[in-house]
Amino acid sequence: MNDPIIILLGPPGAGKGTQARLLQEQLDLDYFGSGEILRKRKLVDDFTGRKIQEKMDAGELLASPIMIDIWINTFEEIKKNNNFKGIIMDGSPRRLHEAEMLEQALDWYEWNSNKTPVFINLSQQDAVDRLTKRRICVKCKKNIPYVGKYKTIKVCDVCGGELVKRADDEAEDIVERFKWYETDVLPTVDFYRKQGTLIEVNGDQSIEDVHKEIMEKLE
Repeated sequence: MNDPIIILLGPPGAGKGTQARLLQEQLDLDYFGSGEILRKRKLVDDFTGRKIQEKMDAGELLASPIMIDIWINTFEEIKKNNNFKGIIMDGSPRRLHEAEMLEQALDWYEWNSNKTPVFINLSQQDAVDRLTKRRICVKCKKNIPYVGKYKTIKVCDVCGGELVKRADDEAEDIVERFKWYETDVLPTVDFYRKQGTLIEVNGDQSIEDVHKEIMEKLE
């Protein structure tokens, strides 16, 4: 696949961020992580920064114009890259109309023909278990998923830092996140399924096996 645009979709806790990083490393693609970008943007002391903080703390989706503005700014910077090999999109789009707007944005940047949505399917119960039990390293900020070998480690396997529960993984927030997953993200998944472009993988596997299945289906 030439210059792929890989769009990772799935429920909260499905491991989209982890799989995005693995794909980025193996395929040498640019990474677009909406969560990472928004966590940086909310630190800016302006109206939008404070509003992003408020919405993220409440486990709510952001207004679509904010996300679209972030796409365009990021895509414009990526377009300048003479060594462009493709993009991994993690956490976006999350609404049906955002998926439709993304189609137009990818057309504008002449990337739409290379688009491949990947849906990491995971049951709600398994996703909740992962969300309530996953941790983050206080030192290097690596996310430690509650899956496979990571269930029993006591310190970060990268830097040896202390592992703590993620602040955004409280039970109440998780309930809210699943509400918008069902009402907003699943229709987006169906949108790509109807296009015939969707790749679906089993998320109830080890990190390595999920990655292997994604790579096999991409090829």
